Amino acid sequence: MKEVKYLLLLGTIFCLCACSSNNEAQKIIDQSIAAHGGELFQNAKISFDFRDRHYEIFKSPNRFRYVRSFSDESGKVEDVLDNDGFERKVNGNPVVLTEKDENAYSNSVNSVAYFAYLPYGLNDAAVMKQYLGETKLEGKDYHLIKVTFRQEGGGEDHEDEFLYWINKQDYKMDYLAYTYHTDGGGIRFRKAINTHDVSGILLQDYENYKPEDERLPVESIQELFESGELELLSKILLENVEVELIQ
Repeated sequence: MKEVKYLLLLGTIFCLCACSSNNEAQKIIDQSIAAHGGELFQNAKISFDFRDRHYEIFKSPNRFRYVRSFSDESGKVEDVLDNDGFERKVNGNPVVLTEKDENAYSNSVNSVAYFAYLPYGLNDAAVMKQYLGETKLEGKDYHLIKVTFRQEGGGEDHEDEFLYWINKQDYKMDYLAYTYHTDGGGIRFRKAINTHDVSGILLQDYENYKPEDERLPVESIQELFESGELELLSKILLENVEVELIQ
């Protein structure tokens, strides 16, 4: 009987610690979302150019619509991803796609929208947050938050893991890291290098890094960055950022 009570006590302590960690992470993410624009995101259509493609992004608690447009040898291409699914048009005409291509184009559009809007989106139902404590990076103090995803509602990338460094002073998200499993998998680290403040909404540009060994756990990435062991792959630059607030 004593052993059962002891196990129940351990379970209760573990649950309380986990709940405390989750609550702290939730509070910090809420403050970070507010620092980046908060509820303004829910009524904003945000457009920008990224790598020779034009994007128009809208995401409310109930509806979303992501549009990507560009021109190539086939003509003027428009990709639309919304609550009803994905559709590609070329010169205004719908295109029949294979399931593989549809998934690839849909994931590509969704990925750009997801990263551009961060940290907005981290309160989606599939997101699970964990507070990992405080840390210092490049001379500043941060809250470190880990994010994983429930399988239900988490999409094809629900096994990905993310870390977010939230500045303790202004609650801006200055760094992020993540693992991914598509195209052979890997790990990336991003450092914010520029902020677009448009109509009270903050979007960020990043330097994009990777380690030599991409099989490492995402928790190892800060030490590798600080020791200069990450390779700069690219810069994530948003251009011609515009915000239309919808009444």
